[in-house]
Parts: sequence; structure tokens; C-alpha cells
Amino acid sequence: MKFSQYFLPTLKEVPSDSVIPSHILMVRSGMIRQLTAGVYSYLPLGLRVFKKVERIVREEMNAIGGCEFYLPALSPNELWAETGRLEDYGDDIFRIKNRELVLAPTHEEVFTSLAKPNLISYKHLPQIWYQIQTKFRNEQRPRGGVLRGRQFTMKDAYSFDATWEGLDESYDKHAGAYRNIFARCGLRFFTVSAFSGAMGGSESEEFMVEADAGEDTVVLSSDNIYASNIEVAVSHSENIGRKDSDLPFEEFHTPDIKSIDELAGFLGITDRSRLAKSRLFVIPAKSERKKDEYVLALVCGDDEFSETKLANKFAGIRPGHPEELLDIAGADAGSIGPVNFRNKEVKIIADLRLKDADELISGACRNDYHIRNIDLKRDVPEISYMDIRTVKDGEQSVDQNSTLRMTKAIEVGHIFKLGTRYAEALGAKYLDVNGKENVIIMGSYGIGIERIAAAYIEQNHDKDGIVWSGEISPFQIHLISVNKKADPVKESAQKLYDELTERGYEVLFDDRDDISPGVKFKDADLIGIPLQLVVSDKNMKNDEIEVKFRKTGDRLKIKQSEILGSLPELMAKL
Repeated sequence: MKFSQYFLPTLKEVPSDSVIPSHILMVRSGMIRQLTAGVYSYLPLGLRVFKKVERIVREEMNAIGGCEFYLPALSPNELWAETGRLEDYGDDIFRIKNRELVLAPTHEEVFTSLAKPNLISYKHLPQIWYQIQTKFRNEQRPRGGVLRGRQFTMKDAYSFDATWEGLDESYDKHAGAYRNIFARCGLRFFTVSAFSGAMGGSESEEFMVEADAGEDTVVLSSDNIYASNIEVAVSHSENIGRKDSDLPFEEFHTPDIKSIDELAGFLGITDRSRLAKSRLFVIPAKSERKKDEYVLALVCGDDEFSETKLANKFAGIRPGHPEELLDIAGADAGSIGPVNFRNKEVKIIADLRLKDADELISGACRNDYHIRNIDLKRDVPEISYMDIRTVKDGEQSVDQNSTLRMTKAIEVGHIFKLGTRYAEALGAKYLDVNGKENVIIMGSYGIGIERIAAAYIEQNHDKDGIVWSGEISPFQIHLISVNKKADPVKESAQKLYDELTERGYEVLFDDRDDISPGVKFKDADLIGIPLQLVVSDKNMKNDEIEVKFRKTGDRLKIKQSEILGSLPELMAKL
């Protein structure tokens, strides 16, 4: 492709609305342009990269027996209502105001509705269906360019199996395909256990790329054995234990004390482990005939709650509203605790660090009062214990063989064992070998196409621009003609371009007239194609072509007559 014929609007300056490297460099190198918040136009260079990612994804999905579909982005409200996700997504879903339709953020419902009338026998299973399609999500705060937008391209795949063992096999196939995809795309990645969230299901894994621009916090062990999203990460944490003092609990006045920090300051103590932090959560009733349920959760005052761990245990759980705290507990947020609860039907759970602990201080369920010397074993006999705290940087792994560290990462893929949630809700069933009706068992598997490219750039850039390599580089060779208009240098460069393209190389040829060599070289480094070939008057006089490796900056000279024969060896070094 000739630069003079290609729409490739590079920028010298950093765009004012761009912060992270991938966003800055995608805009400066002419890959994307913003239309409105969270919505981008893909320019020829960017589209070329994204299509290469799609090709890799498509090849690996086909290799595990995937069948490619292309389903509508518009889907009826009632389909989403049947699975409960119309409400679950809330304002995060785009709705068509003059029609009972939504712009699909994902396609579990649509694929399941297609499976229902067609996968009706065990003979039709298993199946792997996938598509590469535009998705829409009403992100409240789009950020990072294409990393979190309102319109994006996703490969979403779905497995349909007759047995749970079959689901395991389909899940493992996708995990293997994903590893191949990310390796071929040149990403340094790892997998973490994750929370399924609104997707539901029994098990899920995220494929992550470590990057400062990531919005996910992950926990990694120093021996590289353990990796987890911080939302569900576990560590070795010491129980604070009992003092067996058998002191009676007593209320004391704590005027205007609303937080653990304020309470610790008021008491003049530094060890906050026995200041039991209390929060009320609500499990909404699933029907009008049932009542909401309430959970009081406790963690040590030096810990933080993991709402995700609670959500894993109690489906649909949410923090209690101020008016609910007053009604159920009898006090505002800063004054609630496990004793004196107004509603006696509240389920009380505590983190494992607090198991059977005594001499605790927590709210008295009376505004401006706390209780000291709470003994959970004595005073809260109905209490249960589970891991509900957030892991901290520097803690020991569960096996105590390594140290945990936290880092930022970008999620590029997510796989789920959905089980029967969607098939059950939408009535997707099959007849087994005995003629018995069973619910189809499903998995769901997503990859963000643009995210892969952005994550790659986050990991592969320098002060001058992007550093491409491998299969997703937009071109293999950047040919630069350092010439004046219509001189022998241009003719020689044109001849080399023709020879390279005839041999099947992907070449971006900077043939622009009246552009200084300095600008051409800066553009070449900004765009970041792995191999640069420079044709200049000085090189021609020596019968040479200058070769520059973009990644290392190394340069060498090769005879013009030998350049074509040398290319396989040069490309192997990239």
C-alpha cells in the first residue's frame, strides 16, 4: 500500500482527551478517531489490525469445531425479561424507545432462543456456535479509547452440551483456543479465577494482560502459581483469636462517630483488628409472595469487605439503604453491630479472621453508641463464618509458600460455565437416548477484538510509538523513499516495492513527495511496523538498502541485489 494513496492521518501532538498509551498511540498513528464519547471510527490502519485479530480468532475457533453465525444486534425486550437480565443490566443496556427492542450487549438469550427449536435431541449435541459482531453497552464512564467503549466488537461463543462432563470438555477446548489466540497475538497474558456476575454460572476465568492502564486489579503470587481477580482472591490470614477474658459487653457513648478511623481515634488505639466493621446487606425477594432477606456482615476493622464474595454466596445481594438500616437495625450505618438488632431474623455472618473472637467493639444498633467486649461465641450464637474480606498486598498465599502482590491488568477474554440458567429460563431442552427431556447445558466465551490490539500496544510501545511484531502487525515492511520528486531514488524504491508485493510481503510504501526524511522516519517509528527499509541517494551510491529493526533500533546495510534473498532471515529475527 502506498502512503500517498492511503488514508493515514498521523499526529505529532498528544490528543488532549487521551491519557493512556494505547489510546494516545492509536489516535496519533491514525488507527482510530472518536465520534462521540465511547464511540470510535476505525480508520484503515486500525481496521487492518482489528481484522487480523479477527482472523486469528476465527481460525482458532474453527479449529475446535466452532460454527460461525451472525445474529441481529437488535433483540426483543421480552427475551431479556425471561432471563431477568433486562432488569439486571438496568441503564447499562441501550433500549430503543419507539420499539420494544434493545441493542444487545451480549447474545446468550438470542443464541439460546435459536438453539431451543433446533437442538432437540442428544444427536444434535454437542455444539459450539460463535460470532464476531458489534456489541453495545451504555457505559457510564467510557475510558481508555477502545478499552472501554459503548460500541465494540466481540467474539462471543456458546457451547451446548447434554452432560456436565460435556460442558467441562467444551470449556477446556475454549480455554486452549484462547491461549492460542493470545499467544499468536503476541500478548503476555495469564488467567485468573473470576466472578461470573450478571452472566451467572458455576465457574469462570478471565484472561488478563498486565498493564498500568488496566482497570482490573489482580492478585499474583511470587511463585507464579496463583492468580486471581481481587474480587475473589484468597490468602492466608491469621485468625485474631480469643482472649477468654469473659468480660460482659457494655454500651458506651460515641458522639458523631461514623467510621472505623473516627472510632480508633476516639479510643486512642492503633490496632483495629477488634473494631468489628459491620454492614447490612439485602437479598431482594424474587416474588411478591416472599419477603426480602437481610444479612449483617462483619470484618475486622483493618480489613475491607468483598461484596463480590458475598454476591457469590447470596445471589442478588446489595448494600442496604439508609432507611432500611433504620428499620431493620434501628440505627444509621456508623452505629450498627451484631448485638441489639431490631429485626431478629437477620442472618449474621463474619469473616474467618473473626471466628469465635471476643473483646470486640462494634455498633450498638443505637445512634452514637457502641458496644465493647462483644464475644461472638457467647453473644451471637447464631453467627456463621466465611471468607468475605478483600486480600491485601504482601499477604501470604493460602499455602504460605509465596507472597501475594497486586497489579493492574486488562481483561481480554472471559469464559463461563453457564450451566442451565439460560436454557432453563428459555425452555431449551433436548430428548436423551431414552426419550427423557433434559435441559441443555451451556457455556459462554467472550473475547474483545479491539481490546486485544489495545492491550498489545500497552505492552509494546516506547517513547517514539508502537512496536508491532508477529501476526497482528498492520504491515510487515515499511519501505521509505528518501527522495525528491521524480528522481532515481523514487524509481528504485518503486521497483523494490513492486518486487516485495509480488513475493507476497505486506508493505507500506512511504512514497510521499516533498515530505522531509525526518518526518517520514518519525511517522515510521510512530506507526511501528517491525521492519523498515530505507532507499536514499546515499545508500544507492553504495548500492545498498538500509535496514532498521523497529523493536531494537538496530541498523544494517545490505546490497540492493541481496535484499530480497535476505528478507526471510531478516523476518525471522522480528
